[in-house]
Amino acid sequence: MTGERSLRVAGIDCGTNSIRLLVADVAREPDGRLRLTDVHREMRVVRLGQGVDATGRISEHALDRTWRALADYAAVITASGAVRTRMVATSATRDAQNRADFVDMVRSTLGQDPEVITGREEAELSFAGAVGDLDPSTGPFLVVDIGGGSTELVVGERDGAVNRIAGGISLDIGCVRITERILRGDPPTTAERDEAARWARQILADGLDRLPVERVRRLVPVSGTATTVAAAALRLPTYDPARIHLAQIPVDRVHAVAQTMLGATRAHRAALGYMHPGRVDVIGGGALILSTMVDLVARRVRGPLETVTVSEHDILDGIALSLG
Repeated sequence: MTGERSLRVAGIDCGTNSIRLLVADVAREPDGRLRLTDVHREMRVVRLGQGVDATGRISEHALDRTWRALADYAAVITASGAVRTRMVATSATRDAQNRADFVDMVRSTLGQDPEVITGREEAELSFAGAVGDLDPSTGPFLVVDIGGGSTELVVGERDGAVNRIAGGISLDIGCVRITERILRGDPPTTAERDEAARWARQILADGLDRLPVERVRRLVPVSGTATTVAAAALRLPTYDPARIHLAQIPVDRVHAVAQTMLGATRAHRAALGYMHPGRVDVIGGGALILSTMVDLVARRVRGPLETVTVSEHDILDGIALSLG
């Protein structure tokens, strides 16, 4: 690390499908940019939002799964010597009627409250995490973060150490939500796939209509759906973050992978070497959302959209950077 001083921080991202931890050293470079050096990065699928779309409540089983992961994370944070910690909770807890139960659990386990952030805040953190390794001259960027319960879209540019956000939005569609609501078959039926595609196109098109997408020069998908689709498009035998990060995936490969995942049984998906067990049942829905997004963006941008740039860095990195 070339910065003069570094600060050890811990960021936790608790979403609808997974809870993730990043312990990192953050330092400010001479040009003013913040840089992260990973100390510990971990992800567990706890499915906190399981059933929330239907019931409006976080289940006791989901709370227990999340508590077990968070207790382990708290021990890692203490052992690491991190001096600042920030935990962010997103779609599932925004939607849940009993989110006070979740907040109480976090307070008793981590020693501080989680921040239940707005969709706009979620989008801005995702952007900050995603664009740090990109050449600013290749912007403006559209960062797409497909979560379990929501999808964040943010358009912006990077000007030296400053992220200039032109617009951001959070949409109530994600890989868990679309699977639980529509894609219930194994594999999904043609009727389910058609209904899901119509719903995704309607929700995403409405969101894109509210953003200055025509200026975008690079589409940057982030998070587990995007990186899993990238692993499939690259035909990786196992999950390899180094090969996935900043990989440029042709748009036709994105569409092909989505069709493959939707047409595959869960047993077939589970047998793929790069597939995380916690994504087996929802990757088809996530890939459909990504494929639909790519198609809609391609119709709106001024120049041709031939590839997407997949980033391993996302809201979790943005949370850690916010502590610097």
